[in-house]
Parts: sequence; C-alpha cells; structure tokens
Amino acid sequence: MASPKDSVHAGHRERMRKRFIENGFDGFEEHQALEMYLFYAIPRKDTNELAHRLLDRYFSIAGVCSAPVDELQRDFHLSEAAATFLKMLPEITRLYYESFHSTNNEVDMDNLGEWMKQKFIGRTAEAVALLLVDAKGCMIYFDIVAKGSIATAEMPVRKIVELAIRHNSKTAFIAHNHPSGNILPSKDDLRVTKMLYDTLRGVGVRLVDHFIIGGSRYLSLRESGLMEY
Repeated sequence: MASPKDSVHAGHRERMRKRFIENGFDGFEEHQALEMYLFYAIPRKDTNELAHRLLDRYFSIAGVCSAPVDELQRDFHLSEAAATFLKMLPEITRLYYESFHSTNNEVDMDNLGEWMKQKFIGRTAEAVALLLVDAKGCMIYFDIVAKGSIATAEMPVRKIVELAIRHNSKTAFIAHNHPSGNILPSKDDLRVTKMLYDTLRGVGVRLVDHFIIGGSRYLSLRESGLMEY
C-alpha cells in the first residue's frame, strides 16, 4: 500500500508533467527542471532536495552534467544508472542538434560557427572536428577526428588529408574546443592551422576556416583576419 508521502510525491510529479506538456520548461526555475529530469532516473524519491544540492555544488545544470560519475555516486548517493542518465543529457542534446542537418547537407556559411559549436556540446576534453564539403557546397563528412586530454588535442594532419582525398572534397573546415572557455588562439593553434592549410592545398583542397569553440562562444580565424594566406 502506498504511503501518504508516496501519494504526495506522485501528485507533485503528475502536476509537473502536465505543466511541462503544456508549456515545456518555460516558467520553470533551473532546480525545477533538473528535479523533473531526475524523476526518470530516480522513480521513488523526492528529487527536489537533490536538485538543490547538486546545483549548490555545481552551480548549473551544465555543471551537474559535467560532474564525474564517481563523485555523483559517492557524494550524492546516486546509482550508476542515475549518474549515467545525467551524463547522457548533453550528449543527446548534441545528437538532437546534429540530426537537423541529416536531411539537408548544404553548408550554411552564415551559421557555420553555431553549427560547429553544437558538435562540442557536453565535451569536457579537447577534440578536433573536421567538415568536408564537395564542389556543390554540400557536406560530405562531418565528425570528430581527434580527442585529447582536458588540455590538448593534437591536430591529426595526416588523417585529415587522407579523409579529404578519400571523400574527394574541395574545401575543408576544422574546429577544436578550449574547455577553459577561452576562445583566443594560441601560437600553436595558428602554426598548426597554417601547416594544415599548406598541406591540404598540396592535394587540391582549400582549408577555409578554423573555429575555436569555448563553451557558448566561438571564434573564426578567417573572420578574425588570422587566416589571410
């Protein structure tokens, strides 16, 4: 038999579900949105207090989802399944955004930086993304080609050249993230970009731009005048 406390929790969850169905998360505070998301990982527990504690520690939903699994389990007594559910949120968000481009592969140059930025949602370590485009301006390859530590990811020049040749691409774009959030290019970023530009030019492919992603911001080396060669 359900206890009165269980009935209260069930009624609260049902009201929040109806509110969400009607308006999405509009009008929800951050802790309420997190509380509701946790409903589906923790079915028989008041997740309101847990949401508050998580946000007190990590400041935002993004911070919560970036927290180490073992820390979530140890300090907040989450099951491995519940901790994994939290880690899935930024990953499924990234896949959701990427799926918009699966049926229309024409590259939108005006919004390319925003598009590139979505490839790095939820990534806490440096990674390198490569976008290859054919002679008609359509995307023929877009994926992560290198992953590194939290501090660095080496530019896989040989792999990029091989992919460009294999896909018979005419132009290429690259992006990498700075987990620190700083979007200013380092001297090494600029050096490697020039080396990759020259190497791709040698096989008939033009490197058009290099984007540096830092959280919600990005910098285009081409638009910043740092690829004038």
